[in-house]
Amino acid sequence: MQSKAIFYSSHPAIAARGRATLMAIGLGLALALGQAQGAFARAPDSFADLAQQISPSVVNITTSAVVSAPASGAPMVPEGSPFEDFFRDFMDRNGRGGENTPRRSEALGSGFVISEDGYIVTNNHVIENADEIEIEFFSGTRLKAKLVGTDPKTDIALLKVESATPLPFVAFGNSDLSRVGDWVVAMGNPLGQGFSVSAGIVSARNRALSGTYDDYIQTDAAINRGNSGGPLFNMDGQVIGVNTAILSPNGGSIGIGFSMASNVVTKVVDQLKEFGETRRGWLGVRIQDVTPDVAEAMGLAEASGALVTDVPDGPAKASGIIAGDVITLFDGQPVRDTRDLTRRVADSPVGEAVPVIVQRDGKTETLQVTLGRREEAEAAEVRPAAAQAPADPVEAEILGMTLAPLTDEMKQSLNLPADAEGLVVGAVDQTSEAYAKGLRDGDIITEAGQRQVVRLKDLEDRISEARDAGRKSILLLVRRAGDPRFVALAIE
Repeated sequence: MQSKAIFYSSHPAIAARGRATLMAIGLGLALALGQAQGAFARAPDSFADLAQQISPSVVNITTSAVVSAPASGAPMVPEGSPFEDFFRDFMDRNGRGGENTPRRSEALGSGFVISEDGYIVTNNHVIENADEIEIEFFSGTRLKAKLVGTDPKTDIALLKVESATPLPFVAFGNSDLSRVGDWVVAMGNPLGQGFSVSAGIVSARNRALSGTYDDYIQTDAAINRGNSGGPLFNMDGQVIGVNTAILSPNGGSIGIGFSMASNVVTKVVDQLKEFGETRRGWLGVRIQDVTPDVAEAMGLAEASGALVTDVPDGPAKASGIIAGDVITLFDGQPVRDTRDLTRRVADSPVGEAVPVIVQRDGKTETLQVTLGRREEAEAAEVRPAAAQAPADPVEAEILGMTLAPLTDEMKQSLNLPADAEGLVVGAVDQTSEAYAKGLRDGDIITEAGQRQVVRLKDLEDRISEARDAGRKSILLLVRRAGDPRFVALAIE
């Protein structure tokens, strides 16, 4: 009541002061409200305008390939093998019986146009082993596409179509600017339901799943089978990710999807467009993260950098880097960990001389390293002959699953490419966590703990390493009918 008497006093001077005070309070409230609205921007009323803007540049992709039938109608596995019934059921489900004739198999995926002259980005696993690729545009137009190049390490492929008219296209945005909580829109061909839009937010950033160069954006925008290769948009209609994988206990969307960040994709696409292949820098070291206990033992001020564990013949050895060095700066940029160094090296031009600063015996040294090409180095690596490899059991019970290494006969029966590698799931204990998380007979485990598995011992070693590192679970990369997903299983 006192305030009201003052503000509304009949005395001219007091009344003027009261009006001024009211105006000041009103202005302050308006500014505060504006700041609050800026800090907590409300959700858009509709995504319709954005969907209308981006739809013409998103495409459905249909691939086909001729799949060879096995040499005989019966599955070529040892009699009494736990895989015998599985392969017989598999043959029956596909209507093959005893026929030996090849058949044509089709698969669906998504993609998006990045230039008016017809370059299209998708996932490598969408078009892998395809001999025909057809693109369906939002307008209904269908065009044949040719493969420009692929990068299995980031699961990116670049296609090209020839069109009589310029094509609508979308631009890449800067994925590093996206924040957790930002709105995003995914578009693609989920479960064959073409040109479907879903919306959500950025759930997490900088996710590493199974690849050396991983930088995934995690989102709760619905992503399902068929969305692979489709774009993840920000609210400006820019592509900030390529939808690649889901984490799921049952094979369906549960709101945990992963899109390869655009700042990784653009570098790959530029190289595929220019060279038809990737050309990544190669330092030539084996490294591990610097943990707090390692940092203390080495007398380092902080647990950062990349600890060199081995230096085979290559650029690093030629420059003087030795085992025990801790790489702290690469080309003028601080090195946080092994993943950071690997990506920085890969993004550097082949043949470029770069300064590398290392910690050695409590002192820093600067070395000049002329980078090689990773693809050439990997091609030169010689895998030990099978006859020289340690004997591997035919099958084993691991993590509640009966597993066996892929054989040529199994690859034929499962319509897998000749160079496919991994462990086949033959049976799953129904009381196990593996069963509860959706693993089933016929699934192929290709990676464990972010490393490839070919033999049973590989998986056992990865599990032992994870236990030794104090981890409670191990991440498996599982493929079913060519679709990848990640499953974490407890190892305690």
